[in-house]
Amino acid sequence: MAEKTKGKCKYCGREYAKAYMYRHLKACKKRAEELEKEKKTPSVGYFILEITDKYENDHWFMVEITEEATLRVLDDFLRDIWLECCSHLSSFTINGISYEECPDDDFDWGPPSRSTNIKLKKVLREGMTIKYDYDFGSTTSLVIKVKDRRTGGKRKEKITLLSRNNPIEYTCHTCGKAPAKYICSECLYGGEEFLFCDDCVKEHMDHDYALLPVCNSPRMGVCAYSGSEKYPDQFEPDV
Repeated sequence: MAEKTKGKCKYCGREYAKAYMYRHLKACKKRAEELEKEKKTPSVGYFILEITDKYENDHWFMVEITEEATLRVLDDFLRDIWLECCSHLSSFTINGISYEECPDDDFDWGPPSRSTNIKLKKVLREGMTIKYDYDFGSTTSLVIKVKDRRTGGKRKEKITLLSRNNPIEYTCHTCGKAPAKYICSECLYGGEEFLFCDDCVKEHMDHDYALLPVCNSPRMGVCAYSGSEKYPDQFEPDV
């Protein structure tokens, strides 16, 4: 894995690591120009969210989402861009309370869960950090930081992708030279070489049932995840 993956700004295309991208977005002249144009429309509140894998910081992205959207809308977006493979359950944990699509009222394990059909403005605050889990078997855990809240013109889209880490370049474990295109989920958990290029994977067909594509997601190689059908691995800015 790369130590500091970079991503492109949606508005100007400049590349920065996650640690600096938020500061850049606050100062980006191109973004300021676009936000100025939106002032002619009715105003609404927006949250800027920074989302990363819980255990590794190489995969990350930043979005701006209207405070009128629900947790369910955010859940759908996270599934679409990074996670969805087999319609697993998921949950947000906010201030010790679990929010799920199908909540229950079981008090045996603490406070009962609540529905994700709740607007963000009811549960999010600037500076807050919340937890998100997808799939309670082979779990992918994310950390969501509420970086900012602003008021601006209303958009048609509920969520705007501001930046995303560039695809990480992996090298084939067999030849050590060519770009890896496949990951063997069985070898990944068996402690063996698990990344293969187009040529070397031909010698690994006894595990063809476990081969998955290399993709830009922290869920790569987990369960049956084969990448996003809606979002390309390489985020392209507007410029």
